[in-house]
Amino acid sequence: MAGISLISVYGVVSVIPQHFDLGTATRSFLGHLQLMFLSPNFGTDSFVKLGLALMQSVELALLTTMLGAVVGLVCGLMAAQNIAPRWLALLVKSGMAFIRAIPTILWVLIYSVALGLGPNAAVVGLTFHSVAYLAKVFANTIEEIPAATIEALKSSGSGLLPIITQAVLPSLTSRLLSWTFIRFEINFANAVVVGAAAGAGGIGYQLFVASNFYFDFHEVGMIVYYILAFVLILELVSSRLRHRFIA
Repeated sequence: MAGISLISVYGVVSVIPQHFDLGTATRSFLGHLQLMFLSPNFGTDSFVKLGLALMQSVELALLTTMLGAVVGLVCGLMAAQNIAPRWLALLVKSGMAFIRAIPTILWVLIYSVALGLGPNAAVVGLTFHSVAYLAKVFANTIEEIPAATIEALKSSGSGLLPIITQAVLPSLTSRLLSWTFIRFEINFANAVVVGAAAGAGGIGYQLFVASNFYFDFHEVGMIVYYILAFVLILELVSSRLRHRFIA
């Protein structure tokens, strides 16, 4: 533990420029925060333009979540050891673990090599990682079904489809919806990131342009408020869904 601490301290110190002035840097940082959060404005954009950009990010998150939920449910059924053969479950779980080990942004950049920078690579990359994430949590949820329930259906001669429709979906629909909504929140955050890093457009791209090209901290603050407002609305909707359908 002490060794890791020393290495961390050395790493921080080694990247600090020789003529670094902590006081000046702190004042500059606080000044930028003041411009962002106390005097935001639309800069070169407009209320409608930023609103449409935000909706593009929301649409990207929604599309990739829906695709990921459908494919993830199929993969989750194949990865659940109480339903699928053991060899198949281990194979699918291993593949999903490999996909999850690579960050979402890297998958987007990998697909951008073949598809080019833009929304196509973002959709495929986000969906790819969403499938792996949801397949894991869906499989874990399905495996929590009492073994007696599955065995009772199998002993009565029920096939795979009746087991899924009579044992899996009816008892786990609320939890599957809960996990899907959580993934939507994650995908929205990822959509903002890939909008800037992979040229996928949306509010992330507007944030990238305002901060790295125009250095307009007033507009950066406005964009941050847009994102915070949507996240707040998303949290309120999530709370209502939990009370009405999930809880």
